[in-house]
Amino acid sequence: MRNRYLDLLRSLAIVRVVVYHVTGWATLTLIFPAMSVMFALAGSLMAASLDRRGVPAVGRRLRRLLPSLWVLAAVFVPAMLLTGLPLTPKVLLWLFPVSDPPANYWGALALSPIWYLRDYLWFVLASPVALWLFRRAPLPTLLAPYALLAAIEFGVLANPPAVLREFGLYFGAWLLGFAHHDGLLRRVADRVLVPLAVALGVAGLAWTFTHPGPRGHDLNDIHLGNALWSAAFILVAIGRAPAGAAWVDRTPVLGRVVTVLNRRALTVYLWHMPFVVALTPLVDVVGWSHQDLLGLAIRVALVFALVGVVTLLVGWVEDLAARRTPELVPGRPRRTVAERAAAAPASPAPAGAGGELAAAGARVPAPRAPGRSDRVPG
Repeated sequence: MRNRYLDLLRSLAIVRVVVYHVTGWATLTLIFPAMSVMFALAGSLMAASLDRRGVPAVGRRLRRLLPSLWVLAAVFVPAMLLTGLPLTPKVLLWLFPVSDPPANYWGALALSPIWYLRDYLWFVLASPVALWLFRRAPLPTLLAPYALLAAIEFGVLANPPAVLREFGLYFGAWLLGFAHHDGLLRRVADRVLVPLAVALGVAGLAWTFTHPGPRGHDLNDIHLGNALWSAAFILVAIGRAPAGAAWVDRTPVLGRVVTVLNRRALTVYLWHMPFVVALTPLVDVVGWSHQDLLGLAIRVALVFALVGVVTLLVGWVEDLAARRTPELVPGRPRRTVAERAAAAPASPAPAGAGGELAAAGARVPAPRAPGRSDRVPG
């Protein structure tokens, strides 16, 4: 049984990412550190998959991750090759992005969210060993990514590879997902968890506001502040997650939206940024600015509308990758067997038969057990 609260949290994270990329509002990264939340939820799901299937869960998770990327690449890689991208063996990274795939001048921005799949892929590959270590030494394993990030930020590790930096930044959130799956966060008493979350949150905000990046206090540019603030957010939002949120489905429209966003999360994530980039010239043509709330609202609505069209066209690939029956729009209510039986038309009795039996006082004979002559030959 899915936890609809976690489904709702993932849906909000997806919406927040899209709105942030349209508006550029740094405050959104502080209100809701969406990427860390998505990694934490993914880590919880990965731990559950490993418990069910063992190491083969890695292949299953990659099978669900990569086809949506391949659909995107089938459209944009040829377009980039036609507009200046050199054809080199590195283009094959679009099939399995263990490193940043190559892109040309416009593709580098339109396809910039690909870093999430790169990190996700590495975290999935590392998960069997990481989960084994986590269950034998939870606290040291959990602290390791944060120690790595601190070593990078304070210059102990100079010029680290991009993947190593991302492990320091986001793998801690992934491990907190392990802790959520194993019930460790739930077992931490409030008198411990709440002060810990407050301390991490204060430290993260203090670092963020004393070390502004090129976009001010945007957490995407302030890695240590991002990691600490995100850890505090996850401890509260996921560590104290309710067992469910039945109220989500009491409003059919809300329940359907949450289901669609969860079933089409990769499609929405991968395709929204090209539309954000394509609509950016509207700012100059129409004269909108980032302070024009009406213009921003129109751009957000247009991006979601265009993503909705693409989701209808190619979103079903996520169903195939998950070995589900493909649907244009997921979440259609399914009637139970009892409901289908109740809705099925009954065969009518012969005309007048009911009245004749009633008039004659006839009784329908009870069925008898078959004798030897009644049995069908085997």
